[in-house]
Amino acid sequence: MPQPRHASAQWWRSAVIYQVYVRSFADGDGDGTGDLAGVRARLPYLAGLGVDALWFTPWYVSPMKDGGYDVADYRAIDPAFGTLVEAEKLIAEARELGIRTIVDIVPNHVSDQHPWFRSALAGGPERALFHFRPGRGPHGELPPNGWRSEFGGPAWSRLPDGDWYLHLFAPEQPDLDWSHPAVRQEHEDILRFWFERGVAGVRIDSAALLVKDPDLPDFTEGEAPHPYVDRDELHDVYRSWRAIADEYGGIFVGEVWLPDTERFARYLRPDELHTAFNFSFMTCPWDAGRLRGAIDETIAEHAPVGAPATWVLCNHDVTRTVTRYGRADTGFDFATKAFGTPTDLALGTRRARAAALLSLALPGAVYVYQGEELGLPEADIPLDRIEDPMHTRSGGIDPGRDGCRVPLPWAAEAPYAGFGSREEPWLPQPADWASYAADRQAADPGSMLALYRRAIELRAAFGDGPLVWLPAPDGVLAFTRGRGATCVVNLADAPADLPAHTELLLGSGPLDTEGRLPKDTAVWLRA
Repeated sequence: MPQPRHASAQWWRSAVIYQVYVRSFADGDGDGTGDLAGVRARLPYLAGLGVDALWFTPWYVSPMKDGGYDVADYRAIDPAFGTLVEAEKLIAEARELGIRTIVDIVPNHVSDQHPWFRSALAGGPERALFHFRPGRGPHGELPPNGWRSEFGGPAWSRLPDGDWYLHLFAPEQPDLDWSHPAVRQEHEDILRFWFERGVAGVRIDSAALLVKDPDLPDFTEGEAPHPYVDRDELHDVYRSWRAIADEYGGIFVGEVWLPDTERFARYLRPDELHTAFNFSFMTCPWDAGRLRGAIDETIAEHAPVGAPATWVLCNHDVTRTVTRYGRADTGFDFATKAFGTPTDLALGTRRARAAALLSLALPGAVYVYQGEELGLPEADIPLDRIEDPMHTRSGGIDPGRDGCRVPLPWAAEAPYAGFGSREEPWLPQPADWASYAADRQAADPGSMLALYRRAIELRAAFGDGPLVWLPAPDGVLAFTRGRGATCVVNLADAPADLPAHTELLLGSGPLDTEGRLPKDTAVWLRA
């Protein structure tokens, strides 16, 4: 069997990992929904991009009330995407091309269509696997506590029998009770199931939310310990998971949103998770001081446990990079998942190109969300086509996440920009989507796709040494990593002189007529 691009067991420390949102990647059977056949057909494209691994958001059987994060069966592929046999073929075919596979696990909750919850509603013993409680008030008409859903509204829903059940997300996503041994055993079995099918790793959704205070108390934001965020009992869960991963040579990446750097680092101890997503970098505005601070803090919080940092510009939950960076630098707003308005796409594209070179030069692993390599902006979704429950649960205040989930454009001259559908895709594509098509960009050496391909190819020029900041003017970031390559990013308002160098390896845009680095531009130099 051919060796993967990173043959080392430590491949995950410096990998480029591509996030695949299957429903919107490529449609292999023409029904308007992306599927595994579409992904398999595009594996040569992904190999040409140069990525080391693919992270698939949930592809399991699901009613799709939350984009697949409401799982009804972890051991079967949703029929809209294909079959388990196809998934196994995809894993093997990707590996033949030197690309590993990472699957997504959602341990905090399941779908309300999961057999456990359906049995629980019927009065079966599985009721003990969830958080059912009587309500408050004279007739139990009030929720058991004041917890709020991450999607807006109460975190409780009432059943016809009068009891309430907990759901930190949508009502269709009941939370599991991780104090029950059957819940732990089931998830350990699920891990083994997928490792035995050849996956190289597992991404853990909402990794810090699983365990709840058994009393389910009301709380004031900011008090510690929190009743359901970052509970100490979680670490025992992840130690048992790590033992399983070590049996198979697998790895974990956790979705861990924690402001406390010391608490965050605990998840990355040598006997727990291998990596965790770094969100401070992703949510930082286009400002040299704040970006440098986010980079320094990220590296520092990983250093005590020897874990590599991860760098993310965008994912399936966040407004696309081109759109964010094309807005005024007023800071990140979690309600709208973006910076200020309005959007200048030309500005956003320049900055996104520079940010790509910045992130790919940093020490650690890099995640690339599908379509970022095409420079896709956020799409405006008609109100009657929005599917994301965050929009409806917030009363329309939150725009939802569908704008970054629009089906990809592959071929400029094909119907629906070559997504593969015979009918309109599940989310409508913007009228100008064909201008971003992969086939058109593949023929353009100045395209975003060409930039990503070349950057991933040249990334090894930085070596694996620690980041060292170099002297630079205000508003300019410059660093090296020990093998002679230097990254310089100009976020100032005026062009900047480049440090001494022997070769310009790659630029996000051209230098000016005097050989200076224009604003919102990045270069890689050989010293």
